[in-house]
Amino acid sequence: MDLPINIIIGNVISLIAGIFIILSMWVNDEKQAYKYQFWNAFILIISSVFFFSWTGVTTMAIAASRNAMVYYDRLSNYWTVFFIVISVVLGLWVNTMGFVGVLPIVAIVQITLCNYYLKSIKTIKTSFIVNSAIYIVYFLAIYDFSSATIESVTALIGLISLTRLIKSENK
Repeated sequence: MDLPINIIIGNVISLIAGIFIILSMWVNDEKQAYKYQFWNAFILIISSVFFFSWTGVTTMAIAASRNAMVYYDRLSNYWTVFFIVISVVLGLWVNTMGFVGVLPIVAIVQITLCNYYLKSIKTIKTSFIVNSAIYIVYFLAIYDFSSATIESVTALIGLISLTRLIKSENK
């Protein structure tokens, strides 16, 4: 396929994935948040193929698997270490983009650690916002403008949602 066509198709698919990342930031239920995170990662596997981002395909497949385990309360210390090791090893192995290709690896390690250690919705939302910031830089670097836009909106929605949550708890 032609690169411009791939970029258009990849952006359309990423836009669909973005709906799920926004939903994950909006909800105040941990289980629902991870369900939406799963669907986001799963759909981004497909869009990453169109961007020829094999690190993205790899890390999103790992992220989808990890999010399913979090959703079903199966993410143990063993699986956390497994997902981190496999993310770093496979991510570096398939990386063809230099520093840009390392960003999804950093993001998946960050969120995997947060998935295991963080249990309150406030800290989970904060980790999602940090993760979005890393992905904004990555998506801009691979010309995935719809994902960069969605991640920016997602981070903003996450900040608003987190602020509302904190305010409601302080009443």
